[in-house]
Amino acid sequence: MRKIGVGIIGASTGGWASISHVPALRALDEFELRAVATTRRASAEAAAKEYGAPLAFDNAAELVAHPDIDVVVVAVKVVHHKALASAALAAGKVVYCEWPLGVSLEEAVSLADQAAIARARTVIGLQSRNAPVIRHVRDLVAEGYVGRVLGTTMVGSGVAWGAETTSAQAYTFDSAGGATALTVPALHALDAMDFVLGDFAEISARLATARTEVRVTDTGGTLPVTAPDQISVAGTLTQGATAAVYYRGAFSRGDNFRWEINGTEGDLVVTAPGVNGNLQVADLVLQGGRGADTAVAELTVPEAYYSRVPRTLTGPAHNVAQTYATLAEDLGSGATTLVGFDHAVRQHRLIEAIRTASLTGSAQTPN
Repeated sequence: MRKIGVGIIGASTGGWASISHVPALRALDEFELRAVATTRRASAEAAAKEYGAPLAFDNAAELVAHPDIDVVVVAVKVVHHKALASAALAAGKVVYCEWPLGVSLEEAVSLADQAAIARARTVIGLQSRNAPVIRHVRDLVAEGYVGRVLGTTMVGSGVAWGAETTSAQAYTFDSAGGATALTVPALHALDAMDFVLGDFAEISARLATARTEVRVTDTGGTLPVTAPDQISVAGTLTQGATAAVYYRGAFSRGDNFRWEINGTEGDLVVTAPGVNGNLQVADLVLQGGRGADTAVAELTVPEAYYSRVPRTLTGPAHNVAQTYATLAEDLGSGATTLVGFDHAVRQHRLIEAIRTASLTGSAQTPN
């Protein structure tokens, strides 16, 4: 079979793509990494050499236009997503854009509209829903493991949004940059909840910036923080259950991720050991108990949920590889299993509903 040619924009060594997309593609026979693009020729060539990609560009437009590239991956800062994804759509490529799709709802809507007009296949990087544990939890709930869902609670840590940062990551503390504790770790987790239990019918929220400045370790200076680092969301899901979600910046000396789903017949608990509260990249543990059980115990996730991706691929790369594996199946069958830019718009609307609910103190209807 002809391999699917992938080009990654934003593939510098040591960046997000290098620890997620690159090892994911290496693990799957259906794909071939054929090109990388960065803003500097030297870094592009270094990345291409390290990853074994035959093509290196310091101009993303050249990668987008190349005939050997079937899938364009946009893995750069959020402020550049719209221009790059738009160019890839215009070139007729399959576009896999990291989340968030844009810095605003307006940017997301514009890209989704462009994709719809072009009838383009798109993928949005909300990979939590492709995690084997999360897919198994969804099936357990659907099969009645917990009975009727009564309520769900989720507590997590964003890890990165603490008292210190580096100059390279300082933009995440600025709400205008689009990559905040709300839009990244909290929304990835909320998307997993949506996947398993359905979306919010009504939502209330409280956003706060508890740390008003951050120390930049490599310069010795400080910067003002304009993005929230304390995120509290509560509401009613469309199926009637009550949901409460709390995400904090930095990390806790206690649990950094815990999600409970409580029902009339049983309970499911998803945790992430250690300090990793980012559901989309964590190696998750599933526990459950039902009926006469007096406590939860670890549940084994059936091998079928991992079958498309080697179990040895862990951390950030695994769920991204699961996403690529589904993309290969979709491209082969013509199906649309993966969520794309239209789903991204739904989740951008959820972000706006959370912000509005916090600002006004009134419950909102997200979609």
